[in-house]
Amino acid sequence: MNYGSAAEKLMGMDNRVWARHANPISVWTRIATAPFWFLGVWSYVWVGWWALLPIAILAGWTWLNPRLFPPPKSFDSWASKGVIGERVWLARQTNEIPSGFIRVANILTGLSAIYILIAAYGFVVQDFWAAFLGWHSAVLAKVWFVDRKVWLWEQTPDKEARLRDWGMTQ
Repeated sequence: MNYGSAAEKLMGMDNRVWARHANPISVWTRIATAPFWFLGVWSYVWVGWWALLPIAILAGWTWLNPRLFPPPKSFDSWASKGVIGERVWLARQTNEIPSGFIRVANILTGLSAIYILIAAYGFVVQDFWAAFLGWHSAVLAKVWFVDRKVWLWEQTPDKEARLRDWGMTQ
């Protein structure tokens, strides 16, 4: 099992939840949460173990967010295509994925990992700028990866059949 599939199972993502998460409001509010996650983790410096409270609230929001909004009326937005492209990517064992996409996915995942290590270092040694720049660089790499998933969806054959299979018909 890959990490994406494990995360999908942990988050309880079924067809209905994926359809709701494809709402651009869900995607953009999820992205907008990144600075709050940073502050939640960094708040350990200020409040010690009380930092677990904002982290728990953010974890709850992360789980609730893809369930909160209705499915979009159209799947034509950048954000919706990114979510649907993620479904294609997560099913890559049964879908043919262009090799160029795999290469870019590996590069962006590697960059994210490096940036998260920089952020972790910053959190551990309480270096605000290392933590801040590492964290937000990882977020930018993730958003770039979402953009590549938009491209993946646009290159996917039989889009209408896939949307029907996933219960995401327009």
